[in-house]
Order: sequence, then structure tokens, then C-alpha cells
Amino acid sequence: MLCEPLAAGSVSLRLYPHDVAASEQLELIRSQAESAVSAGYDGVMVSEHHANFPGYLPNPIQLAGFLLGSMSGGWAAPCPLLLPMRPYALIAEDLAWLDAAYPGRVGAGFAAGALPVDFELAEVPFNEIVERFKQALPKVVNALRGQDVSPLGADRAIVRTADSPLPMVVAAQSPAAVRRAAALNLGVLYDSLQTAAVTARLGEVYREADGTGPRIAIRRVWIGDPPTEQMAKQMAHYRSYAPDRAMKNWDGDQLIAAPDGVETADALADFLTAADCDTVNVRIHVSGLEPAMVDEQLRRHAEEFLPRLRQRMATLHAGA
Repeated sequence: MLCEPLAAGSVSLRLYPHDVAASEQLELIRSQAESAVSAGYDGVMVSEHHANFPGYLPNPIQLAGFLLGSMSGGWAAPCPLLLPMRPYALIAEDLAWLDAAYPGRVGAGFAAGALPVDFELAEVPFNEIVERFKQALPKVVNALRGQDVSPLGADRAIVRTADSPLPMVVAAQSPAAVRRAAALNLGVLYDSLQTAAVTARLGEVYREADGTGPRIAIRRVWIGDPPTEQMAKQMAHYRSYAPDRAMKNWDGDQLIAAPDGVETADALADFLTAADCDTVNVRIHVSGLEPAMVDEQLRRHAEEFLPRLRQRMATLHAGA
């Protein structure tokens, strides 16, 4: 049975659009979402950037709805959403109604953001985003647990979350961030380029703060010879906008690759152990990949990678 959205022990795939026309981007990403759940993934995640930022689409809540309508099963999570971009009530409404349309198949993650152009388009001063995020996070969490005391609390989709709270996590890259997550009873979503040692230290702080939610690693994996040229371009792109506080915790591209799916799964499971993570979000896509390359990777994930990863993760949880 597939895990619930963002649940501890779940294995999900992160989806990105290819560099093609808009309608074809949607066709391909819908197809890959269905291929992911057919391969054995519990669900998919999509995230947010604007103004044709390479590899992203602007509205992950809308996109999750497009995907769920095309998926035969599994869940979709806009994760992370850039919380300071809009009033928390509007984000909560959209998520609650999406969950009403697809009960039990929606999760959400939140982040402050890091790319100035996103907030320029939203007419939000970039120097205010961290404080706006801190103020909005408890509000959106309470709303999606049916505990909003403002007029939003009367919205019918919000009301139903009192009995069916939306599964939620928050991006966390610092001790303060994981403590904030623990205080709100949220799971944590780590940086895809953090080292295992950094992630494990954050997990320790989270546990000490009585955090009990999923601790989600994001890792790019590749079976066979990796696309090194595309990876190098992707890393250069990340460094062009990532804040120094994030990059100080990076070491290389953190790609997990091996000649076959079993070895790749073992390497990922070993990372999860070292990083103290109980949940994983897998990435295949890098900018410049042809759709056929992603399709071939997903075929190998179904046949080689996911069965072994499930086996290893079950062993990890049995010993936890």
C-alpha cells in the first residue's frame, strides 16, 4: 500500500518541466507523474519559481491539480511553496480545496525563498521575506488543521481539515528552522545539497526539540553513467542565486550514482542512514535532459532501484 502524503518512510519523485513549449511541458510532466506512481513511487513533489526560471513552473498548487487529474494513484505535494509570495489565507484556501477535490492525496511544504525575481513579480520587498515567512507559517499550519480563528475558518474546505489535517513539512537548513518545525509539529525538508553530516546534526537538534515528523532527504540519483555536463551546468546555476548560508553546507553535487539500480539504491540507503533521514524525495531531472533519458531512468527505477530501496528502508525502520 502506498504511503500517505509526506509520511515518514515514503519515497517520492520530484518533477521538473523540460525545455519545451508550455503545452508540451505539461504533457510531459503529467506523463512522468503517472510513470512515477506506476514505477512504485508513493507520490510526486513540485516546487516554485517564476519568470521562466529554468526547470520550474510558477504555481505548484495549480500544477499539483493538473498532475492528480492525470495520475492513476499516489499523491502530489506542492513542496516547497514560497510562503511569503501571497497572503497565507489564499494559499491555505487553494490547498484545502485541492485536498477536497482529491481527498488524502495532497500534501504541502513551505519555504521562505531565495530568488529576488520571484518577489519582485509579487511586489514583495525581498528584505521582508524571512520575517513574513516566520509570521505566516503558524497561521497557514493552523488553517490547514482547521484551527483558524479568522473569517477564513468558515471556509468549507478549511473546516474539513479539522478532521483531515493536511500533511505538511517545512524547508529547514538551520538549527533555528528545525526547532521552529518541531514547535509546530511539522516534518522537515532538507536541502538537496547538504552533506550527510550537516543533515544529521540538524536531525539531532530536531529530535532534541521533540520533533516527531518525517525527516526528508532530497537526493538526485542516476543509474549508469551520469550526465556530468548537465550536472555541472546545474550546479553553476544553483550557485548563481543560493545564499552563502546554504552553500557553506554543500560539498560537491551530492549526486548518488552507480552502474545499476541495486547499487544506486544501496548508496542512497547508506546516505539516509548517515544523514538520519527516514524519508526521501528522489530527483532525476537536470536542466538539458531529454525526456527519453528520464523515461529510461524511471524504467530502471521500477525494475532495479525501487524494489531494493524499499527493502533497505524497511530494514532501516525495523532497526530504528
